[in-house]
Order: sequence, then C-alpha cells, then structure tokens
Amino acid sequence: MDKCSFCERTRDDVEILISGVSGFICNECAERANEIIEEVNSKSKNKKKGFDLKKVKIHKPVEIKEFLDKYVIGQEEAKKILSVAVYNHYKRLGQKVISDDVEIEKSNIILVGETGTGKTLLAKTIAKLLHVPFTIVDATVLTEAGYVGEDIESLLTRLLQSADYNVEMAEKGIVFIDEIDKIARKGDNPSITRDVSGEGVQQGLLKLLEGAIVNVPPQGGRKHPDQKMIPVDTKNILFIAGGAFDGIEKKIAQRLNTQVVGFEKKSRESVDRTNFLQYIAPQDLKAFGLIPEIIGRLPVLTFLNHLDKEALRQILTEPKNSIIKQYKKLFDMDEITLSFDDNALDYIVEKAVEYKVGARGLRSICETIMTEAMFKMPSEDIKEFRVTLEYAQSKLEFLNGKMLHIA
Repeated sequence: MDKCSFCERTRDDVEILISGVSGFICNECAERANEIIEEVNSKSKNKKKGFDLKKVKIHKPVEIKEFLDKYVIGQEEAKKILSVAVYNHYKRLGQKVISDDVEIEKSNIILVGETGTGKTLLAKTIAKLLHVPFTIVDATVLTEAGYVGEDIESLLTRLLQSADYNVEMAEKGIVFIDEIDKIARKGDNPSITRDVSGEGVQQGLLKLLEGAIVNVPPQGGRKHPDQKMIPVDTKNILFIAGGAFDGIEKKIAQRLNTQVVGFEKKSRESVDRTNFLQYIAPQDLKAFGLIPEIIGRLPVLTFLNHLDKEALRQILTEPKNSIIKQYKKLFDMDEITLSFDDNALDYIVEKAVEYKVGARGLRSICETIMTEAMFKMPSEDIKEFRVTLEYAQSKLEFLNGKMLHIA
C-alpha cells in the first residue's frame, strides 16, 4: 500500500500523496519541509548581514561634517560636535580589549533647539552615512511599566525591526529619542506625586543609556509572561536625544544674570541676548526638569541655532534633497519642467517665519501651493510650469484668518 515515507500515512489518510522515484511524500509533510527551508534561509540571510566593524569604514570627523553639509544648512557648531562624538563612538567599538588598557566610555548626545531647526535631520543623515540601523522614538508615548502607553523597552523593539531582527546589527545602531524635554519633571524639585510619563520614564531610560542587557518584546507592546523575549545589549548603541526645551532661555538668562552679579568671568556686555541657547549648560537642563542621572548619561550637549530668513531660503533650495529639488524631480517624472520665481521662494520663506514653524513648515507651505498643480497637470498636455509670486499668494489666500496646520 502507498504511504508517505515521512509520516507513514496512507493515501486514504491524506489529501495528496506525491510519488517519487523510490518513495512518497504527503502534502502536509511537503508544507512542513518548505517551512523548514524558509527558516534556514532566513537565518543564513541574517548571518550574512552581520555587523563586521572591520569592514565598515570609520569616517573622520571632517568627512562626517562634509556629508552633513550636503543635507543640513548652517548649524556649524552642532555638526562639528556631532561629527566628533559619532567618530569617537565608532572608534570606541573598534578598540581592542587589553587587560590594562583604558576603556573608553560611551558618549550619548543631547541636541537642544526649537522645532524645525534640524535635530532629527542631523541624526537621520548620520545614520545614512554609517549604514547602521536607525530608529526615531517619541519620548511622549513612553510611560512607566503598569500604565497605559508604551514600555521604555519598546524603543529597542523598533531598532530591532529596522535591523531586520539581526541583534548583532541592532546593538551597533543609533536611537534618536525625540521630544525628550516633554518627559522633564514639573519643576526642579522631586515631586511627591506620581509622574507617569515624566521622572519615572527618565529613571527607566537610565539603564538603556548607560548600557545593560535588556529583554525586548519582539513585536513591541506590553510584556506578558508567555511572550518570547530577545536579549539586547545597549552598551554599544548610540543614543541621541533631542528637544525644543521651550522656555529654557529664561533659565539660562537667570544663571547668566547671577554670574554677572557675582563678578564671574562673563560680563553683562559680552552676553548675546538674541541667542541665549549658545550658553546652555548641564545645570540649565537640570533646572528645566531633567534628573541629574540622565544628564550625566548624555554627556555631549550641543545646541541648534534659530533659523533666520537667509538660512530658510538656503534650506529650501540648496541641500542635496531640498524641497524644491524634490518637487522638480516629481514633475520631471511627468515630463514637466518646473521652475520657481525668486520672489515666490522669498514669499514661502516669509510665511514660514510668520507662522514660526521653522524648516519643517516649508514643506507644508509648498504642499499647499503645489497640490492643485500636482493634481491637474499629469493629465494635461503641459511641458513647462512656472510658480510665480501671484500663483503662490493665490494658493495661500484661504489660510488668511486661519491657523496653518503643520504636521
């Protein structure tokens, strides 16, 4: 009687029995064999993609800054500090361990600057250069264990997902924690009440920033006893935190004023009162509401300058992937030559300054101006389209008296 060579079930017991040269296989055993092959191939693929630091080029600080210059306008001081910190971090990963050698500690980074100045773009661009896993996590969704929201470990889940669940690659990746100022405690003094998404989250982040083996739920969400965990060592993960820290200028001004009264080095005349952020120091972050422990684990502190009209104008047209170049590329795909008058570009910049939305708002304004053209023109026989000042103004007229929504 014909039967499967694997499970020994007969033809009457299975849906399909496939015959071979000297045996048979049923449909269920064939499906199981296919699953095993896919699993083995997946493991082999991940193994080939393993992170080999010897094969990765460690870019010098000057090279990193030159790459950043292609995508980020201005922010020279921030780019220099970031380039040195990233270079030292990956140089540290290549350090040979010798028993009596000095062990270089990890230097996580904190970027302070108002919305739309390029904090996220800087982190994204560095990850693009280094070809390492990168993820952005919004600190405002994180809460302490036991409360509604996301566990702090969920930020590592996202890093694992960006590394295609290759743990070795994820452990050399970059995590950008956005809106870190939103988890500041309410005031400089410890609160006696529960601060679910503030100080508690800061405490939870400590072990991740310093370096620890953390059990991570592979699909994110809350942990439960039956869930399989993936251990991830955060010792070599570079954490970059960013925040607007709205109102921190007042804290800086108070500190500088105290220094002036107390006959410190900085005189009242030498203080640039138009840009207090350039004087930011760790004690200002503490006064804002970050706990000293977390400030100590983010030792590299830098600021991003406010973007004036000239910087916004450059951002609009000059970077490698500037907004205007992207629109020209989109229209070029429909064989339409797109151009912008200079005064139309100036108008877009003026609106961004008026709405106080920074570089991020430039895209929303451009999208409002260009949507109708992008809707109609692919269906029309048009080879050239010029955006004039009058056209840009007509498309933004409906915003008068309304609030511009910036996503």
